Amino acid sequence: METGSEEFRPDGDLPAFLGLDPPATRPAAVIVPVPYDATSTWRKGSDRGPAALLEASAEVELFDLETATEPHAAGILTGPPVHHDGDPAGLAEVVEEVVATVIDGGSIPIVIGGEHSVSIGAIRAAAAWVRSGGRRLGVVQIDAHGDTRDSYHGSPFNHACVMARAREVADIVQVGIRAIGPEEHGTMDHDRVFPAHEILAASDHEWMDRAIDLVPEDVYLTIDLDGFDSGVMPATGTPEPGGLDWRTVNAFIGRLATRRNVIGFDVVELLPHPAHWACDFLAAKLVHRVLAEILAARAD
Repeated sequence: METGSEEFRPDGDLPAFLGLDPPATRPAAVIVPVPYDATSTWRKGSDRGPAALLEASAEVELFDLETATEPHAAGILTGPPVHHDGDPAGLAEVVEEVVATVIDGGSIPIVIGGEHSVSIGAIRAAAAWVRSGGRRLGVVQIDAHGDTRDSYHGSPFNHACVMARAREVADIVQVGIRAIGPEEHGTMDHDRVFPAHEILAASDHEWMDRAIDLVPEDVYLTIDLDGFDSGVMPATGTPEPGGLDWRTVNAFIGRLATRRNVIGFDVVELLPHPAHWACDFLAAKLVHRVLAEILAARAD
């Protein structure tokens, strides 16, 4: 079956990330596939995203050049897919329980979606774990959309409400934003929003430090692939022009991992298309790169 094929079946057995066998000891990271797409409002199909990403990951080199490390050596386990046929409120509960188990077990949860609503439960699990230590979580979002509507299409757990739910339990920072509704514009904390047009016009990376300074030590990173420019990542349900490029996103993630304790992350909204198999690979390599930066920072 070719990467990017329309034949990916979210209900079938998924391949392991990077084609790895299960580690013999406690893994440094656990992949949590969540093939869910119930609230997308334009193109449907992100429930096929985890299968496409995992299939493409078999082609990712195990050696990460930028950190000169091999993240797989620390152990990466691909967990079973989290299936949920109900509403996104119920999904949040299921994902929260799974991610809490991963964190409590001492591993980094890596949630792969699926639409962006899969992140709500993961963020809540991370916030609860940090709160148990008397601290507050920070959530860093890379995204084209604000996702701060309090409710959308009748649900506060819609994909357009992810960051509204996140800011209830965490201090948030939003990077790459370039599409919001007027009601969002009136309720967003604009000191915590770094729009794509300002990032692209910046002459240096000073904005990265300002963004990172706004979140506490423990951070959960949520990456909607439409944060990338649509010319780089067309295979999403709601592609937006004027977005970020690969180097900018990677530079920011590297700096974030160095300066903060990233306890988990997700990559969501891949909508595989047979004409855009490169997007499946980009998503898979992004997961590998983020994990490499986290593990390298922890080893320093």
